[in-house]
Amino acid sequence: MYLSAGKFLTLFKKDVDQKIESYFQENSQWSEKMAALRILLVESGLKEQFKWRVACCVFEGKNIALIGAFKSYCAIGFFKGSLLEDKEKMLVSQTTNVQSSRLLTFNSLHEIELKKEVIKKYIAEAIEIERAGLKVVFKKTAEFQVPDELNVLFEGESEFHQAFNALTPGRQRGYLLHFNGAKQTTTRMDRIMKCKARILAGKGLNDCICGKSKRMPNCDGSHKHHL
Repeated sequence: MYLSAGKFLTLFKKDVDQKIESYFQENSQWSEKMAALRILLVESGLKEQFKWRVACCVFEGKNIALIGAFKSYCAIGFFKGSLLEDKEKMLVSQTTNVQSSRLLTFNSLHEIELKKEVIKKYIAEAIEIERAGLKVVFKKTAEFQVPDELNVLFEGESEFHQAFNALTPGRQRGYLLHFNGAKQTTTRMDRIMKCKARILAGKGLNDCICGKSKRMPNCDGSHKHHL
């Protein structure tokens, strides 16, 4: 059964953020499994915060993990998962382009209970990585492949090329990952053309363009409530 705010408060003698409670209640399909993962994370000494509209667990103010709900599984997502040793070979990456985060995925309460001690070891290792100040070394923007379709447009449209180069490295990487994620040239070109106006406006792939976001410059979906 879902771990209510009252029961959680009794177990851990702490104030419960109602935004976090609402997050767990909204994901009713995975409520039992997420509650089990939640206990393991908090028992490990992590504190809960509501960030990016999900439940985030932190250590001394530093992000360690998220508890997420997906279509076919729930998961603990480690921010610096690529640094974990992963002796049990349980960690997965959402895509081949993800450089840092890694997931421990589960689709049953029985699986979580069976692997409880192993999960605790992953959490403990993630905390030690943060305590040691270790950082993920990210690929530089120049190391990301620029798709041929984008280069063709750059050659014919100098303004577009200049606008892309004027973006921050992080925004450039976001677009390159998005474009290269398409296998077919027609799909890549379609993605590029849909993003062209954003790039010319100096906006990143996930930047707000409506002005209604409360998390500027990022989009938080606020525009959907004003349509």
